[in-house]
Amino acid sequence: MELTTVWFGLIAVLWAGYFLLEGFDFGVGILLPVLGRDDRERRLVINTIGPVWDGNEVWLLVAGGATFAAFPEWYATLFSGFYLPLLIILVALILRGVAFEYRGKRDDATWKRRWDLCIIGGSLVPALLWGVAFGNIVRGVRLDADHEYVGGFFDLLNPYALLGGLTTLTLFTLHGAVFLALKTDGDMRRRAGELAARLAVPVIAVAGAFLLWTAIAHHDVAGWILSAAAALALVGGALATRVRREGWAFLATGATIVLAVFALFVTLFPNVMPSTIADANSLTTTNAASTAYTLKVMTWVAVAFTPIVLAYQGWTYWVFRKRLTVEHIPAAPVPVSPAPAGAAERATP
Repeated sequence: MELTTVWFGLIAVLWAGYFLLEGFDFGVGILLPVLGRDDRERRLVINTIGPVWDGNEVWLLVAGGATFAAFPEWYATLFSGFYLPLLIILVALILRGVAFEYRGKRDDATWKRRWDLCIIGGSLVPALLWGVAFGNIVRGVRLDADHEYVGGFFDLLNPYALLGGLTTLTLFTLHGAVFLALKTDGDMRRRAGELAARLAVPVIAVAGAFLLWTAIAHHDVAGWILSAAAALALVGGALATRVRREGWAFLATGATIVLAVFALFVTLFPNVMPSTIADANSLTTTNAASTAYTLKVMTWVAVAFTPIVLAYQGWTYWVFRKRLTVEHIPAAPVPVSPAPAGAAERATP
C-alpha cells in the first residue's frame, strides 16, 4: 500500500476521532441553556467536559497538521477556498475556550450570561459549519486547472452541504445529550436521557437523508456499507436511550459518527477535493501529496508518538470517569473585598 493512501486513511481516523470527542463537547455546549435551569446546573453541565474539552481539540490540530504535511496542495486549496467559514469556526472555538476560563471569574449574573452565550454560539457554529465544509469537500467545488477555488462563498451554501451541516449539528447535539446522561446522576441524568430519546427520531431522519443522498450520488459500494452501518448504529443508539442504557447509547452514537466520517472519506477516495468544473482539475491523493521521503519521516514520527498521546488521553478519561451531580457543585463563593493596605499590620497586637 502506498504511503499516500496510508496517510489519507490516517487523516480520516484523525477527523473521526475529533468529531467523536469534540462532538459531545459541542452537544453539551449547545444544550447548556436547555438542561441548565440555574447557575448551579449550568456549572454542572460545563464541568462534565471541563477536564477534557481542550484535550479533545488536540485532534483538530493534529488533523490539520497532518493534512498540511502529507497533502500540502489539499491544505492550501482548502484553507484558501474555505477561508471565511474556517475563520468563523476558529473565532467560535476561541470564544468558547475563553468563555470556559472566564465565566467563573466574577459572581455576576450578567457576566455569566454573556459568557454562556459564547459557549452556546462557540459550540453551535462549528457543529454546523464543519458539516457544511465536509459536505462541500465530498460533493466537489469549483477548482480550476491550477487547483484554485474559483467559486464564491454562497456556492458553498448548496442544499447538499447545508444538509451535511444540519446532520452534524443534530448528531452532535444528540451525542452531547447522551454524554450528559452518562456523565451525570440524579435529576440531570433523567432529563438528559429523556431529551436524548426525543432528539433521536429527528436525528435519524436528517442523518439518514444525508447518508442516503451521499451513497446514491457516488455509487460507492464501500460507502453504501459504511453508511448502512452508521444508520444501524444510530437506530441502536435511539433504542438504547429509550431503555436508559447510557453506556450503550454513547457507544452507538460514537460509532455513528466514526462510521459516517469513514463513509465520507471512502466515498471521496482517491480524490481529496473533487472539481465540479472538470475531473482533471480535481486534487487526488497523488497530485496533492508531499514527497515520498516526507511521508516516510511522518510515518515514523506517528508510530513513535501516537501511542503516547492515546495513552495519556485515555488516562485522563479514566481519572475523570465518575458521574457528577449538583451536590458536587459548591455554591458560588461571595467575592470578598480586599482589606485596606496596612490593615493586617494594624490588627497585629
